[in-house]
Amino acid sequence: MIDHLVLIALILLGFGYWYHGQKVKEIAYRATQAHCQSVQVQMLDDYIAGNGLWLKRDNKGRLHLQRTFVFEFASTGDRRYNGKIIMLGQSVESIVMDPYRVDLG
Repeated sequence: MIDHLVLIALILLGFGYWYHGQKVKEIAYRATQAHCQSVQVQMLDDYIAGNGLWLKRDNKGRLHLQRTFVFEFASTGDRRYNGKIIMLGQSVESIVMDPYRVDLG
């Protein structure tokens, strides 16, 4: 009986972790889209990929999961560049983009 309870608890814990991770990924995806639009570059493939997971404290000392996602973008359409968004909990900590070429036109 206890084995079944432990198994159910582990399954629920795993589902909760996955569900929360999907929620954070959606927030990161929307923030990445908005950032790319604001700097007038094109986010390629409409996709971000998980790249890392760490534990980190926020500025109030609370422990959160820090997730890193990577994405690709183009500025002039002829070359792909890489970018990275770092999430602390459900908040955007930073968005970093490789230096890219700007077509002055």
